[in-house]
Amino acid sequence: MEARAYLKFLRMSPRKVKIVCDLIRGKDVKTACAYVMQTPKAASEPVLKLLKSAIANAENNHGMDVDKLYVSTAVADPGPTLKRGRPRAQGRYNRILKRTTHLTIGVSERD
Repeated sequence: MEARAYLKFLRMSPRKVKIVCDLIRGKDVKTACAYVMQTPKAASEPVLKLLKSAIANAENNHGMDVDKLYVSTAVADPGPTLKRGRPRAQGRYNRILKRTTHLTIGVSERD
């Protein structure tokens, strides 16, 4: 069984969040927490918070043993893009895409 935690509409590009997700996928939860805490990426803060939430969900809702947990899924999918713009020289207009991310972290027990 897998316990999951979701974070939707994170105001950060999925490309940046995927770097941290790739770092923790498949690791046991204590190692994954240590990796994320020591990673100097902006995405590490929401990923760590969501990882702790997934661990709490596994412990409280599914009765899993925290010492046997590992990160089974860590996925950063693109959410809706906010379209903004900026005036440029000679009457032109550049579009600025403010991307969002839907983040899913799942933890399972090792046998």
